[in-house]
Amino acid sequence: MQFFKDLSLSAVTAGFVAVLVGFTSSVALVFQAAQAFQATPAQITSWMWALGLGMGLCTLLPSLWLRKPVMVAWSTPGAAVLATAGLAGGFSMAEAVGAFMVCAALITVAGATRWFERAMSRIPMEIASALLAGVLARFGLQAFAAAQTALTLVLLMLGCYLVARRFAPRYAVVLTLAAAIVYAALGGQMEWSVVSFELAMPQWVAPQFSWSAIVSLALPLFVVTMASQNLPGVAVMRATGYQMPVSALVTMTGLATLVLAPFGAFALNFSAITAAICMGPEAHEDPNRRYTAAASCGAFYIAIGIFGAVVTGLLTAFPKELVVAIAGLALLGTIGNGLATALRDEPHREAALITFLVTLSGVVIGGVGSAFWGVVAGSVALFVQQYARRNAPRKH
Repeated sequence: MQFFKDLSLSAVTAGFVAVLVGFTSSVALVFQAAQAFQATPAQITSWMWALGLGMGLCTLLPSLWLRKPVMVAWSTPGAAVLATAGLAGGFSMAEAVGAFMVCAALITVAGATRWFERAMSRIPMEIASALLAGVLARFGLQAFAAAQTALTLVLLMLGCYLVARRFAPRYAVVLTLAAAIVYAALGGQMEWSVVSFELAMPQWVAPQFSWSAIVSLALPLFVVTMASQNLPGVAVMRATGYQMPVSALVTMTGLATLVLAPFGAFALNFSAITAAICMGPEAHEDPNRRYTAAASCGAFYIAIGIFGAVVTGLLTAFPKELVVAIAGLALLGTIGNGLATALRDEPHREAALITFLVTLSGVVIGGVGSAFWGVVAGSVALFVQQYARRNAPRKH
């Protein structure tokens, strides 16, 4: 089988790092969102089953079919919206499921009508690359900020990474992660007490539709998922050189969410940060083989769904400094490439820089994250500059 010929240790490691980073950085938000709707422990486990299975299948199958790294994740800003709105509105789990299904239907329509892809095609590559760099730069900053609480661990990882980049660049992230895990285990920093051995069981919740839940939950969830997740997700694809059937994939995520919503899948969408890990040069030196990293990531997500609490405990046992440091180091190359592309042409440079800075700021306006506002600010700046040039009086 061609997949196993293309597979490499660096690709599997990239898939694991993507799961490690994506899962540990936001799983607490998912738990809070479920608890906002008075979820029982069994229902929370069902949420992890549905989300893991949905992310895994939507990542694994199209990656193998297209032989391109398709990366799907849950909506982290969506979880934050649910955690806040759920508590404020006092919605039941049945009403929440109804809202998830309405959001899924809207995502499906956005993909089937191709309006989202048409909107994305109007964004210049420089703006998309600046958006990518701005989204990822925060993880680069966090990697080095982790030295404030775990100086020895971060220095060890940085030193290992630099040496490996010099002598074995393809396995730099692999060796760095291995060294960090050994150091954390020997130093007693692994929280093995959070690991419990049990399989996840799906719990069906019949949907209940109400206008208040649609307005307060479904619409905000749809907006932040499209603006803060799918938009930067497409930017990652474009910035890393992958041409994907965006509309078909958006439709796929909407349908998958619709099917799995009664079990707790609130919103599936394109990944941005973890996608950059699997689409970058650290995953494989050959771009045509990086789909194996995404497929590996999908397989790990499916394992999370099936084994639920076991894998959740294993992933959350890692020190948080280790997680943010390996994420930042794994993304260095992609951040650099994004900035290089964003700033290469003088006519687009200032608009791209504005996009980068607004995105990096992390500002949230109207519940919508900085990725969307970065594109808006950069596009407005580009329009004003280009419009001014086109309408400048000609010299005679």
